[in-house]
Amino acid sequence: MEIVHVYTRVRSEFGRYCLLSDSGPELTLDLLPDPGLSAQFILRTPRDQATQARCDMSEHQVNTERFETESSGVNHTEGGWPKDVDPNEMEQTIRFRKKVEKDEGFMNSIPQLGNIMVHCIQQNNALDIYQEYCTEEDDGESAEPPSAKTINVFRDPNEVKRTVTCLSWHPDGGKKLAGAYSSLHFQTSHTSLCQDSYIWDIENPNRPELTLKPVSPLVCIEYNPKDPHTLVGGTYSGQIAYWDTRRGSQPVELSSVEHSHRDPVYKIIWLQSKTGTDAFSASTDGQVLWWDVRKLSEPTERLVLDPGREGNLERALGAICLEYEPTMPTKFMVGTEQGVVLSCNRKAKTPAEKLVCTYEGHHGPVHALHRNPFFPKNFLTAGDWAARIWSEDIRDSAIMWTRYQMSYLTDACWSPVRPSVFFTAKMDGVLDVWDILFKQNDPTLSLKVCDEPLYCLRVQDSGRLVACGSQGGSATLLEFCSGLSTLQKNDKTLLAAMFEREAKREKILESRQREQRMKERSRSEQSDAGRDSSDGLDAYNVQQLMTRAEDDFYSVVEAELRRRDEQPQDKGEENEVNGVNGGEEMP
Repeated sequence: MEIVHVYTRVRSEFGRYCLLSDSGPELTLDLLPDPGLSAQFILRTPRDQATQARCDMSEHQVNTERFETESSGVNHTEGGWPKDVDPNEMEQTIRFRKKVEKDEGFMNSIPQLGNIMVHCIQQNNALDIYQEYCTEEDDGESAEPPSAKTINVFRDPNEVKRTVTCLSWHPDGGKKLAGAYSSLHFQTSHTSLCQDSYIWDIENPNRPELTLKPVSPLVCIEYNPKDPHTLVGGTYSGQIAYWDTRRGSQPVELSSVEHSHRDPVYKIIWLQSKTGTDAFSASTDGQVLWWDVRKLSEPTERLVLDPGREGNLERALGAICLEYEPTMPTKFMVGTEQGVVLSCNRKAKTPAEKLVCTYEGHHGPVHALHRNPFFPKNFLTAGDWAARIWSEDIRDSAIMWTRYQMSYLTDACWSPVRPSVFFTAKMDGVLDVWDILFKQNDPTLSLKVCDEPLYCLRVQDSGRLVACGSQGGSATLLEFCSGLSTLQKNDKTLLAAMFEREAKREKILESRQREQRMKERSRSEQSDAGRDSSDGLDAYNVQQLMTRAEDDFYSVVEAELRRRDEQPQDKGEENEVNGVNGGEEMP
């Protein structure tokens, strides 16, 4: 704020106007010195005293009164029709048009107006006002270093601050920003906690433009891309709410608790349909539900994310994020709490066929899942401490990934303008901007947005504005330089070549690992077969050794018994011989 000093004085205090004129010097009086007066002069001690020739002034600081704006709606009705003709009735309007076209005055006025319009069109076509004269020259702004600045900060107006869990840009120009506010800490939530969410005008951060009043705190919210007046949101209680901003703050439709999710709805997305009223939602209860917002009494379709493909809700994987590409209306992807990304097909006949394949690569929940808007076969995921870029054709591993960060990643998304740029939000309040064509190991730009953990981020369609929601209830609006928000020359060609090269490398590594696994399997089978044969030979040899040992043992025993049986007879014969000899020698 510029400080201005203003000094005021009453006009009457200035006195009479001064009249100045140009004239020569004139001697009015000449006083000569008198030496006789020196004897009467008395010396006094000198004294200094300051005097001010003007009155005292005071200085005050004044701040101008803040100008507050307020948005109000205006009902517009189509004019030009008579009172007896209803513009909404097609038969009446057609009948009135035919009546007017038959009028002679109408037939005469059309050629005159046509000649005037032809002259104006010829003037406009004489010079192409959209012609570009410097298409072949390089853009000089591309050499500027990447930078960003804070535009506005939208804070939760309540005393108890809640987490900004989701943000959604207004589809018509991005002049408004819808934010969902809720506290995801179940045990620490207050009973008197405010349940409102807000729609902000990006040029007025002082007061929200509209307050949304759901029955339960909103966890996710999404603008309808076909109708900028309608929104759909998922609540903490698992219900789905539908708003029309022309009808006020209360939801127009609300799903019943019995037919809704059992856990908080973490993501909801509008579907590409003729009516523009279809959406589908995901929750940690393991279900994906399809809805028609015109009738939210019950879902139109249900899918259980059971990895066993049996539809068992007890074994279902909890869903946190969804990804839907309008150019592929039957396909969608789901990021789960278990770190697995599921690729699904809605039009499959059986629930088992709806779960097409899985991608495993994160050690924790997958908080973000986003397809590249220029290369839909490549998608970005964020979880644990790294962001990974995948290809649909390779399921075993990602083709590119960032190195592990010091803080946990909470959200990520691609830039809608530059195909090689994506953004990541972290728990330390830092927003990283990555340009993989320029640098793969480190982010191109790191911004300390706030001291609180960042929870969500959303990029405007122009790619120049990025909104970041924090855990402390503040939504920060950032504006990036033109180098990060303008399509550069050869961006698509270079990124397509990079994705193709990395995909080929991963396929080669995958085939090599498959060959190594097959070789190891064959070696293990051969070793198992050799071990079985050697085990049989060893058993046969042991049996032979035991039989031979038994024969040797019994032969030794028999020999010992035979020797013992023969030993007493030999001793009896010796005694008899000794007795005969002794008898002959006695007298």
